[in-house]
Amino acid sequence: MSVYTELSASDISAILAGYSLGELASFEGIAAGIENSNFFVTTKDHDNAARFVLTIFERMDATELPYFMRLMRHLAHNELACPDVMQRNDGSLLFEVHGKQGCIVSCLSGRTLDELNEEQLTSSGRALAQLHLAGGDFDESRDNPTGMAWLDEHIAAVVDGTRETYGADAAQLLQDELDFQQSCAWDSLPSGVIHGDLFVDNILFEGNKASGIIDFYYAHTAPYAMDIAITLNAQAVQLSDQDESRIKAFMAGYESLRPLQEEESEALPLLLRLGALRFWVSRLYDALFPRGGAMTQTKDPEEYRNKLLFHRHAD
Repeated sequence: MSVYTELSASDISAILAGYSLGELASFEGIAAGIENSNFFVTTKDHDNAARFVLTIFERMDATELPYFMRLMRHLAHNELACPDVMQRNDGSLLFEVHGKQGCIVSCLSGRTLDELNEEQLTSSGRALAQLHLAGGDFDESRDNPTGMAWLDEHIAAVVDGTRETYGADAAQLLQDELDFQQSCAWDSLPSGVIHGDLFVDNILFEGNKASGIIDFYYAHTAPYAMDIAITLNAQAVQLSDQDESRIKAFMAGYESLRPLQEEESEALPLLLRLGALRFWVSRLYDALFPRGGAMTQTKDPEEYRNKLLFHRHAD
């Protein structure tokens, strides 16, 4: 969550005029993540104050935004601790400012952590299972935006720069892993709505208990085991001698609500590789083709190259 679009107090007041959330009391930009512009917004209605998150969508397909709005409302109303999308006075869920669309969502309790301990990993695993169960009857679908076609296209775009910046071995690894993953098929695995981006900056904690999941703008329809692999890579795998126990802690929480089928357990080691490849490529692309922004973060691609190598050696 970064700031690429600057908003003034008058901009935000004009946006709030379309809601019944009170008048603007204060706001601040949020500097974390890399996809959208986000602000904490505090409103006041008589003597009551409330806090929300205002998001401006920077490079998302505007035609897909209603899917995310309806998904978050569905999950929030099906006992998942996640942001609820605020309705405008006309019943719509999106506003427009400076030629871009945005939304206002509820602000959850808790805070993000830089690193999770094993008890927190167990709670995170349980939260992810709750998400998968809560989305089980959501009647809309969305294709994977970073599937094989995306990987093929983006690896072609970054391979020369990767060779120049990170070496020939890195460029060869990109192609080798793509070739391997293209030979796999995951269509038979249990599927549904997945988060797709459950890094530590997208899950909130109060003490050791997960208090909410945020940022659903990578959500799509895919195997649940793919979501588990992405989340394990992001939260549990540190390339240390504690990784095995950290993975077990997460899986204990997840399977306390949704035990894996045998085929999911068998696929998970290979999906860990696919998840590592996907985020390595994404980070390579952002590093080699940076965008401007008032408050931005570009994450190190080498972290996910090393995680991919770790999983390949484990196989």
